[in-house]
Amino acid sequence: MSMVKTPNEVYESWLNDPNVDEVTKEELLAIKGEEAEIEDRFYRELEFGTGGLRGVMGAGTNRMNRYVIGRATQGFANYLLGQSSSPSVVIAHDSRSNSDVFALEAACVLAANGIKTHLFRSLRPTPQLSFAVKDLKATGGIVITASHNPPEYNGYKVYNAEGGQLVPHEAEQVIANIREVQSFDAVKRLTQSEAERQGLLNWLGDEDDQRYIDAVVEQTVQPEILKGQAGKDLSVVFTPLHGAGNIPIQRVLAQTGFTNVHVVPEQEQPNAMFPTVKSPNPEEHEAFTLAIELADEVGADIIVGTDPDCDRMGAVVKNDEGRYVVLTGNQSGALMVNYLLSNRKAQGKLPENAAVIKTIVTSEMGADIAASYGCEVFNTLTGFKYIGEKMSEFQATGSHTFMFGYEESYGYLTGMYARDKDAVVAALLICEAAAYYKSQGKTLYQVLLELYEKYGTYLEKLESRTLKGKNGVEQIAAIMEDWRSNPPGEIAGKPVERMLDYAGGLDGLPSENVLKFILGDGSWFCLRPSGTEPKIKVYFAVRGTGLDEAEAALKRLISAVMARVDSLS
Repeated sequence: MSMVKTPNEVYESWLNDPNVDEVTKEELLAIKGEEAEIEDRFYRELEFGTGGLRGVMGAGTNRMNRYVIGRATQGFANYLLGQSSSPSVVIAHDSRSNSDVFALEAACVLAANGIKTHLFRSLRPTPQLSFAVKDLKATGGIVITASHNPPEYNGYKVYNAEGGQLVPHEAEQVIANIREVQSFDAVKRLTQSEAERQGLLNWLGDEDDQRYIDAVVEQTVQPEILKGQAGKDLSVVFTPLHGAGNIPIQRVLAQTGFTNVHVVPEQEQPNAMFPTVKSPNPEEHEAFTLAIELADEVGADIIVGTDPDCDRMGAVVKNDEGRYVVLTGNQSGALMVNYLLSNRKAQGKLPENAAVIKTIVTSEMGADIAASYGCEVFNTLTGFKYIGEKMSEFQATGSHTFMFGYEESYGYLTGMYARDKDAVVAALLICEAAAYYKSQGKTLYQVLLELYEKYGTYLEKLESRTLKGKNGVEQIAAIMEDWRSNPPGEIAGKPVERMLDYAGGLDGLPSENVLKFILGDGSWFCLRPSGTEPKIKVYFAVRGTGLDEAEAALKRLISAVMARVDSLS
């Protein structure tokens, strides 16, 4: 595993390693002589990005498999043993192929290191893992998931004792420990039965689930209206997109008073191949095709969809023409911020030191709404781990009271019970908002238009380009370097007032390879390589006075920026 070996040398070392099983060796022998395939599988080791390890499943150092999982877990174990005399870890997994296998592998490696592990018996939402780490006072957590990636992917996310994903200074220490695990011989492992016999593998039960459900239910803003007619009157269609959201969201909605909930039957059961969608991602409009068909049948007021590990939530509502439209993450976030803060203020429950946290690529609309209620707004880098870190800082110092945190990529949280985005609480909150406004004779879409009138028409869009393999990594680096060293003076007829280069650690934030360009009219765009996928992402935001003007400005900006990006890729 030495970094100086060529891909072919690492390939041969796997074939000759007695610790590698025969099935894996057969997979590797099948690609013998295929230089490009060998290079792609072995030219690097999977790196920790914004969400830990993530990659295509298969044999190789640049793939997700139980050997890569075992090595990463041994490194994590060494890190934890340096932090605590008696560490413990909670492990959860989603519905993907091998997720249960990888979760058990991690548990058996931790057990061999004397670390007690709490493991869920079947798939659970990622935010439930975040809750369980705090609830069980564990030292850390692991989730086996690739979120909304295609079926061939899986991943491995690591959590700290606060229930948050590792932030850079923690991840660097874990990575350093992983690098010290130089061979598979150095990975300790117990069998499942031996780990159980020694009391080092503990299976979580129904009472653990109920504590999480209760923590989510506690976040309702107006429980009395849901228990009354409003909960019965709202017609909800829900799709878990073959993932972990099905049971917990149905339980939470039922427990809070929603009685008119329809689950998309073809997408209700877990399925690692996600057969009914191109991508199991509520950010993709196509993912809602079956849900919209069902909503048309039952006359639903709102559709809610969640990704496979149930940390992202997308919502679909009827527009003024009676057509179902998918809300962006920014729009859903603004609606939830407005509903939460306006009602907390009316109840006299909005603290003077109330705070909302969002990421630097999230719309300013929610920030403007929050500010109008006297709420302070904090910006973080992309990734909910930074929002979680800020929440823990508030709790430790007492400086602010956390009200809501969100990012444009469909991640939301209210309440201090977890430190990661939670599609279960987001589904509850947006359904509650829809029920409340329906009782006033309004749809969520009408409320959104009212907010546009009051605060300005904010429109945003995300464009991305997938650039795979070693060449893709180099292309993405070249695109970033071109914009960094040759920033435009104007774009789409608007002057560029400022370039914010976050690689230098702006505004007290950690260093990250992100460029944000602020235009003269307050519009902006941002270039950011994905930390979890082979993509470069480009975020766009405009603010106009009416939908037509804003849509035209957004179109011009996207066209001008992407023409330059595409000329370099």
